[in-house]
Amino acid sequence: MDKRKAGFGGKRKMIYRLISIFLGLVILYSFGFGTIAQDDPPAEDAAAEEAMAEELTIAAVQENVVAVQTNLDHVWILLAGFLVFFMQAGFAMLEGGMIRETGVVNSLAENFMDACVTGIVFFIVGFGIAFGTADAGLASGGFMPGAMPLLLGGATGAGGHEGALFGSDGSLFVNFFFQFAFAGAAATIATGAMAERTNFVGKLIYSAILGAIIYPVVVFWTWGSGWIAEAGFVDFAGSTIVHMTGGIVALMGAYMLGPRAGRVFGRPPAASNLALASLGTFILWVGWYGFNVGSTLGASDVNQLGLVAVNTTLAAAAGALGAMFHTYFITKTWNVSFILNGSLAGLVGITAGCASVTPLNAIIIGVLSGIVLVVSMGVVESMKIDDAVGAFSVHGACGAFGTLMIGIVGSQALLGQASLFDGGSLDLLGSQVVGVVGVAVWVGVTSYVMFRVLNGIDVLHVDPEADRIGIDAYEHHASVWPNVLPLRESDDE
Repeated sequence: MDKRKAGFGGKRKMIYRLISIFLGLVILYSFGFGTIAQDDPPAEDAAAEEAMAEELTIAAVQENVVAVQTNLDHVWILLAGFLVFFMQAGFAMLEGGMIRETGVVNSLAENFMDACVTGIVFFIVGFGIAFGTADAGLASGGFMPGAMPLLLGGATGAGGHEGALFGSDGSLFVNFFFQFAFAGAAATIATGAMAERTNFVGKLIYSAILGAIIYPVVVFWTWGSGWIAEAGFVDFAGSTIVHMTGGIVALMGAYMLGPRAGRVFGRPPAASNLALASLGTFILWVGWYGFNVGSTLGASDVNQLGLVAVNTTLAAAAGALGAMFHTYFITKTWNVSFILNGSLAGLVGITAGCASVTPLNAIIIGVLSGIVLVVSMGVVESMKIDDAVGAFSVHGACGAFGTLMIGIVGSQALLGQASLFDGGSLDLLGSQVVGVVGVAVWVGVTSYVMFRVLNGIDVLHVDPEADRIGIDAYEHHASVWPNVLPLRESDDE
């Protein structure tokens, strides 16, 4: 009996063990299957998750590409602005080399102060006028902006802020710097025409007025939201907006000042230093790549960047050739001054249409601009206006000519509208005429009034004693070549 119980008890324990092992296997299998089920979801869910991850990756890449391109565009605008600003040195060297020895120090001082004065007044008010917005009262395409944020709208550099003209402080600062460089160029153009006889105080005043009001209004009308822009006017980099503006101010100033002491019309004074003038012209040519190519305002359109660079180069070269040969046919002399100014004439002429004409037409514009320069200088001389460096002819006459040429030979494929010789339409040419005439009237009237007032308060023309001893000696008590050209003493000393 005891043996049977013992045998039964052993079998029962064996059964319990087998049951326990079975239950354990069932539990382990259940956990294992659950894990496998989680690791291997249905095919539809896996595909959806994979597509979502791919979309997120593409969006992140696209966002990074946009950020990189935006930064690259801003870097390019800054670099172009540096080149345009360096043109101030080119103007200073060119003008210093073209005028007489007794006025070089004065010319250098005035060119330098153009940058200084324009920088301050354009920051305070000029930029706000140029890129302000028209309100309901003035409507789109008005004559003056309704909103004119002073001091860059209060931007501090801490980041974006509500009402920023260009969306953020960084973009605002970059665009201000680029536009300031253009404004400085417009002021400097007049300096050369009025060289050797402008009161230094009067110079500071007219530079401030030009940078604060006259030039910014032109920009608002054309590159901003003003009435000339609404008329369909095209001026890519400023043949009219910058150069003709400066050229007309130069003509009015030279007219109001009268001729330099000892000036004989028909026999302009010889340049004091053609080496210096040549250096200045080379600097201006290099800077013009910032002027024109930089006006793309971005580095994403390689086709446009390349076209503008090529057109700028071809027009400069053709302008020098056009002026050189035209002068040679008249004087039988290879005149270096006209060669240098001819290249600048070509550059001014192509500035408006550098992104709107073919390279062949850029050459045509350059050659004709060189001829316009020579003819215009003859006309100014016959009117007995003493433009010391030919500033009006280079910048005023050729600026207007180049702007009008867009309406004649502009490429419909590049402009999106027909010119006279590429589509047979007069509409674009009409818009160009409206822009040129509108700017000319505004700048002519305001600069005439400005110089009349300065002349009335006796701060336009330098003291007559400066005509006798030279403006460098009188106003600066300095000479650019003190060992070669000693200072003459004033009777007051």
